[in-house]
Amino acid sequence: MIFLRYKIKSRQKSQARKLGVTIKPSKLKNKKIDVFKKGQKVASIGDIRYQDYATYLSNRGVKYADSRKRLYKARHQRTRNKRGSNSYYADKILWS
Repeated sequence: MIFLRYKIKSRQKSQARKLGVTIKPSKLKNKKIDVFKKGQKVASIGDIRYQDYATYLSNRGVKYADSRKRLYKARHQRTRNKRGSNSYYADKILWS
């Protein structure tokens, strides 16, 4: 089965650099990005079927994107601050 790969935005590459990780489009069917630290895969983040902050910014504008960002952060409050978790990387790369 052929599926479309996610196109990583420059803001996401920048966020990844700040965290000391590299990112590539995921090879998993429903994931957007694979996160690597020192060449080792540490996480697969973002569901390809849903949008993220950078996508909302380009498609709907800052006001709407900020609203979705606030809702995402509230929804994932319990797990997004655990360093090294998939949720942590999704929060810092896809939603910052």
